Amino acid sequence: MEPLQIILIAAIVFILVAVIMFVMMNSGIKQHQKNIAIIRGISSGEGYVDEKDVQNKRRAEIAKKLKSTRDAGKKGQNNASISVKMQQAGLKPALGKFWALSFVSAIIFVVLAKFVFHFSVVLVGLFFVIGLFGLPRMILKRMIKKRQKKFLEEFADVLEAVVRLLKAGMPVSEAISMITREYDGPVGEEMSIIYDKQKIGIPLHEAALEGCKRMPLPEMKMFAAGLAIQAQTGSSLSEVLINLARVIRARFRLKRKVMALSSEAIASASIIACLPPLVATGLYFVSPGYLDPLFEEEFGNYLLMGALFWMFCGVVVMRQMINFKI
Repeated sequence: MEPLQIILIAAIVFILVAVIMFVMMNSGIKQHQKNIAIIRGISSGEGYVDEKDVQNKRRAEIAKKLKSTRDAGKKGQNNASISVKMQQAGLKPALGKFWALSFVSAIIFVVLAKFVFHFSVVLVGLFFVIGLFGLPRMILKRMIKKRQKKFLEEFADVLEAVVRLLKAGMPVSEAISMITREYDGPVGEEMSIIYDKQKIGIPLHEAALEGCKRMPLPEMKMFAAGLAIQAQTGSSLSEVLINLARVIRARFRLKRKVMALSSEAIASASIIACLPPLVATGLYFVSPGYLDPLFEEEFGNYLLMGALFWMFCGVVVMRQMINFKI
């Protein structure tokens, strides 16, 4: 055997021995620390727990839960069907009724465009699309926003009421049952659904997570995440709920402050958006035949469609400039 091979084999053996010794020493140190922790726990009557590690672990679990609920909420909100949106608006998910009303709306728009305003075929088709897909969805969206706003106005009071009931010794399920009897509107409806699902065997935190589909709000997702964390880690639910109530009230104060600061910009944008229709209406009554080419000739229809398109783009841009998400 050559000297180079001997040196190489010796080096490999030395490295293996060093790795084995390092592993054994590391395990010995861990066992020693474990023994010290056991001794300290026996001597003090309590288990030795590093408070920093517990806090970091709890923060990581909370962040993970909030991230998972937020991602699930965004995905569900983007892919929400008409039936889910009807549930969010507080309506029964009747797709047949929704599409029947949408078709009636489209027919009304076509009649107005064809026989009242005497628009061309292109504009009549555009009005049909607006009546079938635009107006019903816009009304449904406004109903959802109105219901969510009413839900948020009472949700902080509901959380504080739940905290008071929990501190009085009442279980979480009975506290939610009490809330369903004391509150009506969107808050009472959602809490009633959560309580009914909990009665048939669904865990409370899972029922709250399902409620996030009907009420896709950050506050509702935080409530569901707090219930899930309390169910898995046994943390104090009262502390979680009272902190959530404080966050909701702080968000309300910030929203009101933002609305007060942006009220001038909102008024300016509203005036600019309303000027063209008002001016066109005034011209129609002052000089009835002045705007007829826009509605009767094909080139005028294209000009009118272009004006409406650019007006829509301008309104969207102004709305985005003054729409602050909190």
